[in-house]
Amino acid sequence: MLVLSRHRDESIMIGDDVMITIVDIRGDKVRLGIEAPSAIPVHRLEVYEAIKRENEKASRLGPGDTNNVGRNS
Repeated sequence: MLVLSRHRDESIMIGDDVMITIVDIRGDKVRLGIEAPSAIPVHRLEVYEAIKRENEKASRLGPGDTNNVGRNS
């Protein structure tokens, strides 16, 4: 892991397309601004992990498991 020190309004670049800027620092919280192309998804880790779990769950569905999706009971 690369660890960098930055002050408010300073940025780091990831590759040529992703810029992360320190927007605000309050106590033990840091607010980040992230500029990335729309083709690169940006999520908080807990959201990313939830998406990954749901995708893995969906990939295990069998052919008949989705027959009733979208139908009112």
